[in-house]
Amino acid sequence: MNRRTFLAASGALGALPFASGLAGAPAPARADREYLEWIHYILPVGAKRNRVAAFYRDVAIPALNRLGIDRIGVFTVAYGPNSPSLYVLIPHPSLDSVLNTPARLLDDDTFRQAGAEVIDPPLDDPAFVRMESSLMAAFTEMPRVERPPEPLMQADSRIYELRIYESHSLVAARKKVQMFNEGGEIPIFRRTGLTPVFFGETLVGPAMPNLTYLLVFEDMAARDRSWEAFRNDPDWKTLSADPYYKDTVSNITDIILRPAPFSQI
Repeated sequence: MNRRTFLAASGALGALPFASGLAGAPAPARADREYLEWIHYILPVGAKRNRVAAFYRDVAIPALNRLGIDRIGVFTVAYGPNSPSLYVLIPHPSLDSVLNTPARLLDDDTFRQAGAEVIDPPLDDPAFVRMESSLMAAFTEMPRVERPPEPLMQADSRIYELRIYESHSLVAARKKVQMFNEGGEIPIFRRTGLTPVFFGETLVGPAMPNLTYLLVFEDMAARDRSWEAFRNDPDWKTLSADPYYKDTVSNITDIILRPAPFSQI
């Protein structure tokens, strides 16, 4: 299917019930393509704000690892929303894992007992204010979460950049995903020092339609150098000038994160 045929098909699809789920659905599946759960915890102020992080460190990550789920990321905010927050990335190998992991965890006696302070606290002593979740399908050109290279993992100064690209329509959102996949934007990222951890099409979550990605850098200075190299890259200038990809992003959210000491990413 060429670009113009795709646009015609997408325009018809937009009129169908549940079109947001269908038009934003993953491209043809790959056996190794992961589903990415991204959780945002809004935490209480004071000493209680550390409960959820300790829960992931001591209870949740070991339990998820026992189920074969690894490369779990846990992050705090360096530059972004002011309210106390914790962000968690859980890569699932399948939709079955997404659907059934909560029940499997609750069937784990060690998990239930050790994590009771967070998963089953009394009404007057909650561990967090609220949690918000998104579910993404990893991009076809980057089907799995990638652990940063070991030199970066060893850098205490490393930071992560979370970027969310919202689009004004389903067709625009799909075209922006195409820009990264078929258009070749991901190789340009890699070549210019924008090291990705994941790219995801958001299937369920707020501010849809959107795509979300996470980058890693040694520090803020490295981030600034890499973005400058990207903006000046000849291939990026050619790709960004393609009228097919014009007006595909209507809003960008940009948050700088720091990894928790126990984060696996």
